[in-house]
Amino acid sequence: MKKDKIADDPWIKPHLDQLNRRAEHIKCLENRLLGTDVSDLKTFANAHEYFGLHFCNGKWIFREWAPNATAIFLIGDFSGWTQHDAYALNYGDNPGVWEIELPEETLTHGDLYKLHIYWPGGAGERIPAYTRRVVQDPKTHIFSAQVWNPPKPYTWKHKYSNAPRTPLIYESHIGMAQEEPKVGSYTEYREKILPRIIAAGYNTIQLMGILEHPYYGSFGYHVSNFFAISSRFGTPEEFKELVDACHEAGIAVIIDLIHSHAVKNEQEGLSRFDGTLYQYFHSGPRGYHEAWDSRCFDYGKSEVLHFLLSNARYWIDEFNIDGFRFDGVTSMLYHHRGLGVSFTSLDDYFDGSVDLDALAYLSLVNKLLHSIRPNIITIAEDVSGMPGLCSPKDEGGCGFDYRLAMGIPDTWFKLVNDTPDEAWNLGWLFHELTTHRPEEKTISYAESHDQALVGGKTLIFELIDAAIYDSMRNDQHNLVVDRGIALHKIIRLITAGTAQYAYLNFMGNEFGHPEWIDFPREGNNWSYEHARRLWPLRDDPNLKFHALADFDQALINLIRENKILNSSPVELRHIHEDNKILVFEHHNHLFCINLHPTQSFTDYPIDLSQPATYKLVLNTDEERFGGFNEIKPDQTYSTQINNEKNNQLFIYLPARTAIVLQHISTSS
Repeated sequence: MKKDKIADDPWIKPHLDQLNRRAEHIKCLENRLLGTDVSDLKTFANAHEYFGLHFCNGKWIFREWAPNATAIFLIGDFSGWTQHDAYALNYGDNPGVWEIELPEETLTHGDLYKLHIYWPGGAGERIPAYTRRVVQDPKTHIFSAQVWNPPKPYTWKHKYSNAPRTPLIYESHIGMAQEEPKVGSYTEYREKILPRIIAAGYNTIQLMGILEHPYYGSFGYHVSNFFAISSRFGTPEEFKELVDACHEAGIAVIIDLIHSHAVKNEQEGLSRFDGTLYQYFHSGPRGYHEAWDSRCFDYGKSEVLHFLLSNARYWIDEFNIDGFRFDGVTSMLYHHRGLGVSFTSLDDYFDGSVDLDALAYLSLVNKLLHSIRPNIITIAEDVSGMPGLCSPKDEGGCGFDYRLAMGIPDTWFKLVNDTPDEAWNLGWLFHELTTHRPEEKTISYAESHDQALVGGKTLIFELIDAAIYDSMRNDQHNLVVDRGIALHKIIRLITAGTAQYAYLNFMGNEFGHPEWIDFPREGNNWSYEHARRLWPLRDDPNLKFHALADFDQALINLIRENKILNSSPVELRHIHEDNKILVFEHHNHLFCINLHPTQSFTDYPIDLSQPATYKLVLNTDEERFGGFNEIKPDQTYSTQINNEKNNQLFIYLPARTAIVLQHISTSS
């Protein structure tokens, strides 16, 4: 029987005391947050309805938590950007909370505003922590909060409540999704990119960079305003229209939620908000992430957890989001932030380096999100493989639904870079593709945006290199390109075929997007050349990119329509290191791969446990996929009894080719 609890793992048993202490820490933290007055986390996580600017009962109400402040003024268009006593906030009844009530006519939709905060020994302008709209002046580049109270609020047309059990994720970035060298918009994405994703067969979109961030080149990971969508892509209504369109198409929407750190900017973000460095973050070196040049939250502080938990709930309440990928979980979980640690032993998870407050926060936010929407998708970006990451809180776990299998793309790029494919160790490869803790669900992927950031390459570029510029027409024959095209298809087929729970692709990689990702910055003269997607490569039927995209579409549709990723185990059926043959079975489908660079095999025998008949349903060597059409289409294969009375399937496998066979009947 499959183990589905972390406590069932014999290797973990020596550490059960620590897991129990973690569970107790989570429980104690939850009790401290709720106290005696709050019934549950859903009730607690409502700070976004209390703090910030709200129009209620014919008047404006604004509140801010700034315990070190000595005076706070609202300034903006309505005040001529100067201080007036009429706009001075009052110290409220709750410790550290400042508030003000203003007549309806004081503020109008679109007005810009900020806070001018005074503290012992200093003062500064700040953007409110809970503001829901932030815009940048195109001339001065200064960010300000913006009153957002449109006369006609968006009306939802579709509520997506059935998140896919096996997410096929299309990872995207709104700004760089367009062909034109510019910042794309929510509307352009809905009109131009969403139809492509629907046609490609993916059932989930993961959007990066949605939370407001002052520096475009940060990819959205240096967040300044956690309750505001990035205004550089458009308005909240335009984003809601995009989410609605996804739901109409049956596609779930998840966003990157960056609660692992925050931008260190003081005028735009939370750092030194009330004059102290420790209001939202740890004081001293613990509050600064040297590798990321950013601030680190204090997860043991009730007010900080109020902020973060409410932020997670806000995106569901306001934008009908179906799930979250939590970025930088490894950095959150450990005092050493995961830097310089290889995590080769279980002792690395139980050596005192775990930040129990951060672990407790992750557990509580997962409990909160699943209480709001039971079928929500939560994903941990964790490279450490922390035991219990996907276990419930009463086992000392964090309760995530999925963990990104970050070792898989590392495996592929290591092979492609360091080892000729004729020397690939298939046993090691299969192990790396299928290994995971028994209680956790993983998301498999061959490459994401990480591999192609400036200084890196996409997988197809690693395989083909300079030939990608002048040898990608269908009427051209280049051995380097032929090898790269074949391996690109096989790598994606093996990765998706061995994925037990979910699969991810970054936009454009499905058709072999060339080169790298590089956002406008001083070092490239603020160019958008590599911050866009070259869709004409996919659309031109005369190019091999088109064939790669067609193959990916066929692969994704096969997986989705036949429910191959259904949590059933992946069974290794045959492996031969010298012949470079790998055969595995997943949910009534045989994946047969020949990775030998030159040797084709006729009537290659595959031992099976019982007599059966299969039909050919996918073939990487089809001409429409950029192959050589050496396998007859629509074939059926039936087992034969050999001299040892074993059931064997005999197949033709050309060099660097993979086929998928679907079980259609079992003989007696």
